[in-house]
Amino acid sequence: MAERKAARPEVPALTGVDLTDLDRFVDGFPHDAFTVLRREAPVCWHPATAHTPGGEGFWVVARHGEAVAVAGDAETFSSAGGGGRDGGGTLIEDLPSGFAAGVLLNMMDDPRHQRIRKLLTPAVAPRALAAMEPELRARSETIVRAAVERGTCDFLVDVAAELPLQAIARLLGVPQEDRHDLFAWAEATLDYDDRELGQTGERSAAAAAAMFGYGTGLIERCRREPGDDMLSTLVRARIAGDAPGAGEEPLTELELQMFFNLLIAAGSETTRNSLAIGVAALVEHPEQWAALRADRSLLPGAVEELLRWSSSTTYNRRTATRDTELAGVRVAAGDKVTLWWASANRDERVFVDPFRFDIERSPNRHLAFGHGSHFCLGAALARLEMRLLLDVLADHVVEIEIAGPPEWVRSNKHTGLRHLPVRLHPAGTIGTRG
Repeated sequence: MAERKAARPEVPALTGVDLTDLDRFVDGFPHDAFTVLRREAPVCWHPATAHTPGGEGFWVVARHGEAVAVAGDAETFSSAGGGGRDGGGTLIEDLPSGFAAGVLLNMMDDPRHQRIRKLLTPAVAPRALAAMEPELRARSETIVRAAVERGTCDFLVDVAAELPLQAIARLLGVPQEDRHDLFAWAEATLDYDDRELGQTGERSAAAAAAMFGYGTGLIERCRREPGDDMLSTLVRARIAGDAPGAGEEPLTELELQMFFNLLIAAGSETTRNSLAIGVAALVEHPEQWAALRADRSLLPGAVEELLRWSSSTTYNRRTATRDTELAGVRVAAGDKVTLWWASANRDERVFVDPFRFDIERSPNRHLAFGHGSHFCLGAALARLEMRLLLDVLADHVVEIEIAGPPEWVRSNKHTGLRHLPVRLHPAGTIGTRG
């Protein structure tokens, strides 16, 4: 699509910062640039650059309040598309309607989005998670003990990624012995180490093909031998069609395949990066790690601060379905609107001293899981996994030491780490539980 309203003299334009240049994200999120935006241009126009997919600009929403407003108005700001646009989705680049946009659960609008979501909610409801907790704690013990015995490990790969990966494999009916293949494929599709926005590299293409083939086989197995996993639930489900008066129908093959791909990536990526980036922050604040070890009643607040601090899902896009106004600027139907959660989670208007890491921060109204109808389906599971791993880690580790330079993922969509070398010093005593 050609550039929409290339010249917008009536709105603040982003200058000197290219959010589609992935090299700006190789050391983590560019908080300095967004601090200026929140103060001077909380909703501004990002013109197309040489790095921007499709040669088309987009809106940048930097503050908490405007992000909440957009995410809470799904009729005006669609996750699928609209406003005369051919494609859509939640990435800056347009994805094809009917293939990704409108088919992936996170790129789907209501009512179909809510119909499918309702099928999956019981698997991550409080009762289901309470039943899973003893198993997840036992898995956490095994993971942490193995890492402590090694002494030096890659915290991202050996600890932070393991529990979410094991849990999502269980929920999807994936054999545990296959989980590391799925991790490698998901990581390759999310990383931009060999490509730019809107491009597909050899590594990411091969990984996507391998994941698609695996998912096809798993879906067929769920048809032959259905279990109590989430994928089997969707395979046998029937939901109301979109057309007026339509009866119930099964999900399409593409919806099933896309759901599998989404859950493998989303079910592990957010949690592992929140843990790894958060633990790196605890290393920088040893007094807070000591406080957490001594008083486990601080665990829930620590989880929330790790989520806010890491903000592993950097942004999501919406598409304006009609002409509207946001923070005093006019947004046209079909415009791309990007919500930068990582910036909203450092908004000075919402968080006192937002660049201070504080596991006792209260209130903590972060947007790490988004907002509105697309609030992360697995938020409660992610919180449980993080709490358990931190609890077990505090049982066994008195000090965590960075043993080498962290390696960040090259992406403006996911703030994450490829590697975090650490040295774990075993604990002699176990802290009290509040």
